[in-house]
Amino acid sequence: MTHTTTDQPDRRASGAVVPVLAFAGIVVAVMQTLLVPVIKDLPQLLDTAPSNATWVLTSTLLSGAVATPIMGRLGDLYGKRRMLILSLAVMVVGALVSALTSQLLTMIAGRTLQGFAMGAIPLGIGLMRDMLPREKLGSAMALMSSSIGVGGGLALPAAALVAQHMDWHALFYGAAGLGVLSIVLTLLVVPESPMRAEGSFDVLGALGLSTGLVLLLLPITKGSDWGWSSGTTLGLFAASVVVLLLWGLYELRIQAPLVDLRTTARREVLLTNLASIMVGVSFYVVSLVLPQLLQLPAATGYGLGQSMVVAGLCVAPLGLTMMFTAPVYARLSARYGPKTTLIIGLLIIAIGYGGGLGLMDAAWQTIVTSVVLGAGIGLAYSSLPALIVGAVPASETGAANGLNTLMRSIGTSVSSAVIGMVLANTANNVGGIEIPTMHGFRVSFLIATAAVAVGLLLAVFLPKPGRPAQHTQLRASSEEDAVLEQAEEVLRGFRGRVLDATGTPVARAKVTLIDRRGRQAGATLSEADGSYALAVPAEGAYVLAARAFGHGPLASSATHSGEERAIDLDLSLPGDTVTA
Repeated sequence: MTHTTTDQPDRRASGAVVPVLAFAGIVVAVMQTLLVPVIKDLPQLLDTAPSNATWVLTSTLLSGAVATPIMGRLGDLYGKRRMLILSLAVMVVGALVSALTSQLLTMIAGRTLQGFAMGAIPLGIGLMRDMLPREKLGSAMALMSSSIGVGGGLALPAAALVAQHMDWHALFYGAAGLGVLSIVLTLLVVPESPMRAEGSFDVLGALGLSTGLVLLLLPITKGSDWGWSSGTTLGLFAASVVVLLLWGLYELRIQAPLVDLRTTARREVLLTNLASIMVGVSFYVVSLVLPQLLQLPAATGYGLGQSMVVAGLCVAPLGLTMMFTAPVYARLSARYGPKTTLIIGLLIIAIGYGGGLGLMDAAWQTIVTSVVLGAGIGLAYSSLPALIVGAVPASETGAANGLNTLMRSIGTSVSSAVIGMVLANTANNVGGIEIPTMHGFRVSFLIATAAVAVGLLLAVFLPKPGRPAQHTQLRASSEEDAVLEQAEEVLRGFRGRVLDATGTPVARAKVTLIDRRGRQAGATLSEADGSYALAVPAEGAYVLAARAFGHGPLASSATHSGEERAIDLDLSLPGDTVTA
């Protein structure tokens, strides 16, 4: 049995840490959506073919997919704050490179460097996990997650405003400025985490993953130009399969892999990760299609003739709605579980894309599509980490969530490449300019719908989570004050007393049992002598959270072997000590 205190590992951590880390999330979101308002103009701006121009977007997603596990592992080894600053610094350099060029290859190089900012997300969450008391961690991570939606929602109209009234290179100067500000704030406010992992960095694994993903995405993007049956296309696909297989075998053989593939052996982890790829695909399609449809001239017969700013405002609800679904997700997941929430989210995405096929005739219709898709994607994305955490032991949650994030990034990268290729191949050439067609937009939406259908099928086959203990009964009707009355003799669970800092028993303290899925597995009120008893539904890691009026809250982790016995665990408020 293990239990920990809620003391912060580093006392320099202040209340400003969470907003500063959330601001880093906003910077990442801005970097991702920076070029969305000028997507349709990229071939002309860079004097290249549309299929080449898509690499300006794909390269960022690709480097982000690779950077996520790389920066996460480096952060565990050498310090998360240090690697967070490095991620942002590489992004700033990339933004400045892009700001100073109109050449395709140099622009792709700059955008590739910008993708490294994606590593800031797992690093920020890791810093929160290391520094914050457990009772504050949930809300802090929710703020970090919602900041990505807020950043994306606000960045679209802001980037459109800049691109419409200034040289488009100003977008990169703005991103570099935000990156510098985030670095300065991090240096001033965020302390370094004392947590360090043992082992070394898997250089070969990083090179293998990067090579395999490039070999996969290059023929997807250029296959139509080279010919799908050409030796180059087929050769690159074959090479990607070989490289990724060899990479996987190598990762399984070494002690400290870049990505722990052993966790994928579990059915629930494998299915969740495959569903994550599908959600990633569906997420990016709308960002690529709607801005172009909105900005195309009405003279085309299907374009909506809107300015960049209006187009940005019409798509902005996508990110903002993702943020507002967070509290809805919390309620749905608490009642029905993350599997059901994922299925609901995917159904809403399917409705959004299915309805979107017939809602392309006016700007207000694109807003409706954005809202519906934002709600569905928000629910689906929120469910994925909970499913992963509930499927693996507590010691493996970091590696498992890192792999899940990688899968989502691969989904968005593949989506960018495939949809870019579809739009380029269905475009009309008018006076030397490639104009996307309505047929291309509809095919893109159909691809997204098919991806969601596959995701739904995978989600349905996810195993059902274990049921809570059968001998617990709900006594109160209020959600906040609901108390689960335990049997007087707890055969399998935790028992002890709730005490204050001086050792005096605390009566009517609420003690809540939380399982590794983050869901309530039981709750009770302490007796007059401070005693409490809670049964556990199964073996595993749990958190016992205690709170009482006039005392600080306490969260203590404990593990139960599943044997038919009660483990003694006293809980001392406000959380300075834990005795067993």
